[in-house]
Amino acid sequence: MGERVNTVEPIRDPRKVAAIKKMLKGQDHPRDYLLFVMGINTALRIGDLLRLRVGDVLDERGEPIVFLHLREQKTGKDKRVKLNDAVQQALHYYFSKVPVTDPDAPLFPSLKSGKPLDRTQAWRLINDWCTAVGLTQGRYGAHTLRKTWGYMARRYHGIPIELIQAKLGHSSPAITRRYIGITGDEIENVENHVNL
Repeated sequence: MGERVNTVEPIRDPRKVAAIKKMLKGQDHPRDYLLFVMGINTALRIGDLLRLRVGDVLDERGEPIVFLHLREQKTGKDKRVKLNDAVQQALHYYFSKVPVTDPDAPLFPSLKSGKPLDRTQAWRLINDWCTAVGLTQGRYGAHTLRKTWGYMARRYHGIPIELIQAKLGHSSPAITRRYIGITGDEIENVENHVNL
């Protein structure tokens, strides 16, 4: 079975992740930094990220929440997602630069229209970020952030594929392995280490 034309890659190199974070944090507007950090740390689908409002991530005192509650657009299922330390720090950074008081304001607004970013705009941004740090082999886009979480969880943190499967909401480990593109890497790693 051939690979789908629109398949995108995870970011496989932690140094490239760090380079993108550094580049985005140095920009004038912190929206892109927050989108990247939330995307690679929550593993939410891009559509669910782009639908977030300010009130979804702040409590009544204006502080970042610990658990995000949302209904997944694709599955219709309710989901609870922990906003880890990296996301908490990115939210504090974002709101220190962009004081937003309207809880209904989009968390990731278009800088031109103020409306939520759409998938095409997000795809373009993510693709540009990857290109800017030298990721020119492979395709990068909207699902890259989610796939990066899965890839890094397995490859660098040793998280069992079944837990990654549950986090991503996949129906089988095989789908998860294919989705995050780690099977070939793991086989090559085994081939390199098993010298009989």
